[in-house]
Amino acid sequence: MIRIAPALLASLLLIAPAQAQSGYRGYRGYLDAMFGAPAATQTPQTPEHLRPYQAGQTINPAYLRQVVSYATSEAPGTLVVDTEQHFLFLVLDGGKAMRYGIGVARVGFEWSGTHRVTRKAEWPSWTPPAEMHARQPGLPRFMEGGPNNPMGARALYLGSTLYRIHGTNEPWTIGRSVSSGCIRMTNEDVIDLYERVPVGTKVIVI
Repeated sequence: MIRIAPALLASLLLIAPAQAQSGYRGYRGYLDAMFGAPAATQTPQTPEHLRPYQAGQTINPAYLRQVVSYATSEAPGTLVVDTEQHFLFLVLDGGKAMRYGIGVARVGFEWSGTHRVTRKAEWPSWTPPAEMHARQPGLPRFMEGGPNNPMGARALYLGSTLYRIHGTNEPWTIGRSVSSGCIRMTNEDVIDLYERVPVGTKVIVI
């Protein structure tokens, strides 16, 4: 018979209830608990309710919207998207910038370049391109705008590219490299940016 030292047995008995109460069920349970969607009721009829829902989520404080010192030769009003650092900067006067946390392209979908905002939309619809359907055949052909739409509350379209700066119904992905190329922001932040920049704004993605 295997004998367990009393001290070790006591430790195991203390750990077991904690694990049972944690709600984790192996590695998958851990991922769900840490990164999965929080419980929420969402209805397309009341999309504005997503704003307080999103605002209640906890994200790394580093990705909260804030004015920071920012040295650049770009003119005020320019958007600079730093994909490596997961920040979008709106250049301001006086060596400052409004900094927003963002989600960016995952490995294999990175891109860079200079474009202009050519269109803006509130609660945009979503038509996944053919390339995305080839990778994920189960995607819808078209989705109306609203809180269940992955495009979020606002979208800024970048020239003739397939990429946009847009909101998200997955605010817990801010600060991560998860998209197919688009730049994600929280709905609160993309609404703020949408109201600050006009069509024609220069956008530099690095």
